[in-house]
Amino acid sequence: MKAWLAQLPLRWLLAAFLAGLALPFSFAPFGLFPLAIVSLALLFWLWQTMPARHVFLAGYLFGVGYFGLGVSWVAVSMYRFGGMSVSLSLLSTVLFILVLAAFPAFTGWLYRRYFSMLSSRLQLLLVLPALWGLLEWSRGWVLTGFPWLALGYSQTDSPLAGVAPVLGVYGIGWLITLSAGLLVLAWQMPRRRWLPLLPLLGIWLLGAGLLQVEWSAPAGKALRASLVQGNVPQNLKWLPEQRQPTIDLYTRLSRQHWADSDIVIWPETALPAYYHQAERFLQGLAVEAAEHGSNLMLGLPVRPESAPETYYNSVVAVGDPPQIYSKHHLVPFGEYIPLKWLLGSLLDILQVPMANFSRGAATQPPLNVAGQKIAVSICYEDAFGEEVIRALPEATVLVNVSNDAWFGDSLAPHQHLQMARMRSMETARPMFRATNNGISAMIDHRGQISAQSPQFEVFVLSGSLQPRSGATPYVLGGNYPLLGLLFSSLLTAVFLRRRQVFR
Repeated sequence: MKAWLAQLPLRWLLAAFLAGLALPFSFAPFGLFPLAIVSLALLFWLWQTMPARHVFLAGYLFGVGYFGLGVSWVAVSMYRFGGMSVSLSLLSTVLFILVLAAFPAFTGWLYRRYFSMLSSRLQLLLVLPALWGLLEWSRGWVLTGFPWLALGYSQTDSPLAGVAPVLGVYGIGWLITLSAGLLVLAWQMPRRRWLPLLPLLGIWLLGAGLLQVEWSAPAGKALRASLVQGNVPQNLKWLPEQRQPTIDLYTRLSRQHWADSDIVIWPETALPAYYHQAERFLQGLAVEAAEHGSNLMLGLPVRPESAPETYYNSVVAVGDPPQIYSKHHLVPFGEYIPLKWLLGSLLDILQVPMANFSRGAATQPPLNVAGQKIAVSICYEDAFGEEVIRALPEATVLVNVSNDAWFGDSLAPHQHLQMARMRSMETARPMFRATNNGISAMIDHRGQISAQSPQFEVFVLSGSLQPRSGATPYVLGGNYPLLGLLFSSLLTAVFLRRRQVFR
């Protein structure tokens, strides 16, 4: 062990860890977006420079820094609101981070194991961007997916945001890695640094140019909305004695805005009751809203009469008849138990609290509210761009309801809002985002926040957004064009590698 430790390039490994630790500062709430490129450039340089046997460890330490800081809020959710002990929540968070750190580690290992014989130029411009893009995309679906902190989200306020309607968040991530590769190449070519710096400048000018393109057109008049933020404490929300005060709070706040809103939106599971238990009250409230020319949408659990043992995390547009969207992408261990037949009894022993929601259909029609077609997502679903576009191009408005109270006062609510902004950029659609305790927001079709609420306050956010019609390239093709590009890059690298091996 001492001999192995003596061989470790400790300075390089520390540099890899610090590069990963710097990367979360490129995301919200910090917004230092150039750090994403600098951080990746340092990692790529280290991977090229250090012995091959240490590349996996360097990538792993980069991932530990990256996710260790970036998703540290998981411990807050588990301990403060999930009912876990301090030790168990910390252990679970550490294990989660260690799993996520494997993605950049395997990226480095694959690169040095199979492509180290290629020229530095091909490694930096062809192999590393393709491998990183494919591994990052796979993180969005392996074990139901965790695309949180995908690189592209860091660029919501940079010129590269212009690429979102064309190639989506993963396309922006690919351009970040390509920019990082060009930066390293410029460092390696002191006498001709301008050669790689020119295409680097071209990438960013392309993004800035695409920002000027209007990918959608106005559809009807502006939609006025009021987003009701009840700020009901998570630890009190489901107590029986809290139900009536919660109903009274949301009702009182809504009545103040019937006259000036086309639609009033309550957040995820705003009412701590099943829809059938509150249906008569809600229908009466909808009639009251209609008398003022308004509509009501809210989040609450729905249990169908035909299947009383099944229940969904849903959004209901109250009316006659009601329109219902049921959440499809559920959170593992938060909304359902994966492999319940195997893990159920173990989790009972560990006293991990969870729900047992059923999954809604993968494709559901938009809700027709206030003369517009509305694509609904519930909380974590807005992290999956390929799922949001299923209701497009028919939908003219996006609505996301969330309960970010699970995150406490951490980085997560800011990161979550940034992901919501990316969905508006990809689809060229405005979004109304209603949350229980912030950050509620109104986001225009370019992903810019036109209004937002303070956190941890009872608040009603009122304003208007312009519905839009049309289809961006990302709406039409999803992630497939980018995946084709990444696989083509990798196949080209494989072909070049085989030519060198057998020459």
